Amino acid sequence: MEKESATWRAADSKGHSECWYIQPYSRILISTPEGVTMDIPPTVMINTNPNAMGNGGFSVNTNYKMSINGNSAWVSHDEESTAKDGKKTFSHEIRLLEKIEGQWKLVGQSIHIYNPK
Repeated sequence: MEKESATWRAADSKGHSECWYIQPYSRILISTPEGVTMDIPPTVMINTNPNAMGNGGFSVNTNYKMSINGNSAWVSHDEESTAKDGKKTFSHEIRLLEKIEGQWKLVGQSIHIYNPK
């Protein structure tokens, strides 16, 4: 998950796509602080245009909680992203993973962006 976050910000589409394995049931849902919900096509994660990806900066993931059951897992964490201009974005995230050919791959995620109080 750290690699997925870093490759997105670095606009590394090849590295980012290596973190994902799209399944027929894959789904990416994002909610914004304004109450907008976005249902992103999962194929965007493996066919990403570098110009549509992150533009530098970094993120710090904390508060990991996970459940691993055989070849399936879910992981939740909090993320603080800092853009290269210093703007911060905060989110609570849930990631769904499966072990594919011996490697953990993301198959879905839910991101909830919020404004800290």
